[in-house]
Amino acid sequence: MGDDLKSKQGYTVYKQLAQRLDTIPNGFPATESGVELKLLAKLFTPEEAAVALQLKLTPEYAEQVAQRTEDDPQAMEATLKGMAGKGLIRMKRGQKAPVFGLMPFVVGIYEMQITRMDKEMAQLFEDYYKEAFHKMLHSGPSIHRVIPVEQAVQTGLEVLPYERASEILSHAQSWGAIDCICRVQKRLLGEPCQHPVNVCLMFSRKPNAYEKAQHIRSLTKEEALELLRQAEEAGLVHTTGNHLGDQDYICNCCACACAILRGAAEYGILTVLEPSAFRVSVDENLCVGCDLCIERCQFKALSIVDGVCKVDERRCFGCGICISACEDGALSLAPRPASQVKTPPQSLGEWMMERAVVRGLDPEKLEDIMGKIQ
Repeated sequence: MGDDLKSKQGYTVYKQLAQRLDTIPNGFPATESGVELKLLAKLFTPEEAAVALQLKLTPEYAEQVAQRTEDDPQAMEATLKGMAGKGLIRMKRGQKAPVFGLMPFVVGIYEMQITRMDKEMAQLFEDYYKEAFHKMLHSGPSIHRVIPVEQAVQTGLEVLPYERASEILSHAQSWGAIDCICRVQKRLLGEPCQHPVNVCLMFSRKPNAYEKAQHIRSLTKEEALELLRQAEEAGLVHTTGNHLGDQDYICNCCACACAILRGAAEYGILTVLEPSAFRVSVDENLCVGCDLCIERCQFKALSIVDGVCKVDERRCFGCGICISACEDGALSLAPRPASQVKTPPQSLGEWMMERAVVRGLDPEKLEDIMGKIQ
């Protein structure tokens, strides 16, 4: 890694890749220290970084990429498959052959490094997080949105399909569990938390998608729903991509490790997540002021005032995790005022366009990197 960065050619290709990743609406902000280049050098060889520079978010055939680089298509396909195996780029089935596309750093490249994460990578990401990464959490629309605990919603209220984790899972044909990259990273730094690790859910419309995956534990639909229940019991917040349309993951997050939730806990960024359409409601006639709910809240939204639980509505994301701690039934999820509820963008492409506008990205560069992403 060090030698690659010391050479002028190596430094240049990693700098160019960092800039290209920052052109993606998700963002990959630069630092003064250059730690993001060290992180990329840890992940990519200079040759792989040069290939990644030629990719778009919209997956393409290897021969299309090879035309731009003037390389042999078969050799290019072998290189791209190798990069996909390292979690550096996206690979999916095309009509006649695999297709390959660039991924954002988050959510994307970083989350795919679970088998490659070591102490050095963990420290590089931590240094990057503290210097620059958290800044991208200010931009909207938020990368993730909260999915409420269904059982916590007041009886009789409508819960829209995209607000129901069980409904999101029902459209898949394969389900799997993977270790939380954030908790693994913190554990390697000697800062483990008490929350379970193997609880991040992946799912696919392709049958048997995870049967041969080495780092994904294949689940049945019933086991996936049970994993969600276990995550709720452990006090973890359900989140997913902040858009409608196809979803392929549900993260179960904690503020002690999650790179996104830490934005609220450590930096007070209250736009870090799109809240659910609900918020915690307290029945003061039932509340005994036991404070069992206080520790459960990942966002420090609850406090005891004059012997009764009070909710800081600015900090309540409507996850409902606190409610299971209330043995007296004083807490429930109630609807937010309509003026505070945002319908997620209709697709990932629409989310990217909205975020690009907020970040003020160059339309020409955006068109070059996004292609026809939907």
